[in-house]
Amino acid sequence: MADILTFKRPKASERHKGKSLCRHGHHKWMVDKESVFDSKQGRLVTRYRCTRCGKIRIKAQ
Repeated sequence: MADILTFKRPKASERHKGKSLCRHGHHKWMVDKESVFDSKQGRLVTRYRCTRCGKIRIKAQ
């Protein structure tokens, strides 16, 4: 016989942890170093990614 695993459903507070701040515009921006050159604008750009929700913001220099 196989072992039976019990799965616990996550609470609503655990599922939405940290997202209420982002919903109200208080993101936690960190520099994303994957892409630093924008071919459409033809100049260097800084790409920021929110560590909580994953939203991307681009700022040209």
